[in-house]
Amino acid sequence: MAQDLDTTVREQSVDRWLSSRFVGDEAARADLIALYALDHELTAIPRKVTDPLMGEIRMTWWIEGLEELAAGKPPRPHPVLEAIAAGALPPQALAALAEARLGDLDPPKTGEALLKHVDATEGLAMALAARRLSNAARAEHVAQAARAYGLSHIDGEGALTALKASRAELKGLPIEAFPAVAHATLAKPYARNKTPGALETRTRVLLAVLSGRIS
Repeated sequence: MAQDLDTTVREQSVDRWLSSRFVGDEAARADLIALYALDHELTAIPRKVTDPLMGEIRMTWWIEGLEELAAGKPPRPHPVLEAIAAGALPPQALAALAEARLGDLDPPKTGEALLKHVDATEGLAMALAARRLSNAARAEHVAQAARAYGLSHIDGEGALTALKASRAELKGLPIEAFPAVAHATLAKPYARNKTPGALETRTRVLLAVLSGRIS
């Protein structure tokens, strides 16, 4: 099951998958993969449905499944929920992520509403990943890095502004938590409407991890 989720994340979210390769603790790496697999399932829903009501029904299934885990109930029969149940991620926070992803069915396009949506989705996912890697990691350490990555395909200028702001925040992030944010280094080419090849992608993530900086 763990191998299947790892393959899914590698195929569907290679940026995050590459960052997770720098997590030395096997259990923590598995939890990051479960988190990213969950977010993939959630973000795929708007692409798979044409009826918003059906999208809400599917999102609600995930919200309820995660809330059941938070209440101590056994996982529903799905590899992602089973992996979450076996790990150390907080199901209630993951349910909040799923609830925030409801906004993907009719996402805000600009302004403060867009920023709030990115903070509640990409921001929460990145904060959960960082906290899983270090108890000293805080949401404010990764907030701008998450904005940069979350905005990179939507608002290029906003992404570049957030990327610049992230450098000061990341100085407070424990080094062991850096793999949670390393893939945000790809926000710059994405914001400039460039898609780096496989080698450049790997190199950028590697350099980010080695330097402890995203740029």
